Amino acid sequence: MLTDILIGIDGGGSKTTALIADRDGNILGRGTSGPSNYLVIGAEAAYAALDAAIAAATGGQPIQPAAICLGLAGAARPADQAVIRAWSDARYPGAPVVIAHDARVALAAGTPNGWGIAVLCGTGSMIYGEDQHGNLTRADGWGYLLGDDGSGYAIGQAALRAVARAADGRGPQTALTAAILDHWALKQPQDLIGHVYAPTTQRADIAALAALVQAAALQGDAIAEAILQNAGRELAIGVEAVARRLKLTGAIPCALTGSVILKGQSVRAAFVAATVERGLTLSPLTSVHEPAQGAVRLARALL
Repeated sequence: MLTDILIGIDGGGSKTTALIADRDGNILGRGTSGPSNYLVIGAEAAYAALDAAIAAATGGQPIQPAAICLGLAGAARPADQAVIRAWSDARYPGAPVVIAHDARVALAAGTPNGWGIAVLCGTGSMIYGEDQHGNLTRADGWGYLLGDDGSGYAIGQAALRAVARAADGRGPQTALTAAILDHWALKQPQDLIGHVYAPTTQRADIAALAALVQAAALQGDAIAEAILQNAGRELAIGVEAVARRLKLTGAIPCALTGSVILKGQSVRAAFVAATVERGLTLSPLTSVHEPAQGAVRLARALL
């Protein structure tokens, strides 16, 4: 049995990463599994994803953790945290545990002293901020129907709308038409209706189109470039709102995480340019490729 270890978990709408570390924070193992946002997949499926990620990190060995941090999408509210705490109480009774949303662990992983602003932009999007005194706030994270501006889903949806407008003659032609039809092996734009509205098409499938938009923009498609520019601006607007609420001035540490902002060159460039236009100084600006590192830091703080 592995004893006296730390568990740090980062879980979202696409995957779950678990890190096992010693009391000094040295990583001993890592494992991944599927999504763990219980608001999307249900509590039992989320529990199963947490179990699978930990089992992968430990090689299936039983463990007795000294502290646990669960940084999960969908765990921002006390009622949601109670659902996750039921899992930790059942699996590891008596172990100190902190339950936070995934933005907090990203901030812990990507800022020198644990305060500043975190920008999460993958399938969905959210801006999270915390000042030096522990005051915190957020912008967006409203989900795909109410917000998630600048996210992979928002970019994919904008691309599909551009294709529909081009097919009708309501908008200019775009290389996105051929790219998306080829991606989904469809023959004509009208076939998008049956595909997009099919029960088997998930939000992640729409968000995955963001990569096609990035490729089209790099090849000079003006519509694709405009979509990505708008995404970057929306993220900057969220950062400005969070900084204003927390009264953050001067150099603000900023952590970036999520596939769209980490891999999307145009989105990131547009985001940085838009923050400069708004008079914001984001420094240091850190790319966080493994937010679960922040979860380990928060778990260690419980000791």
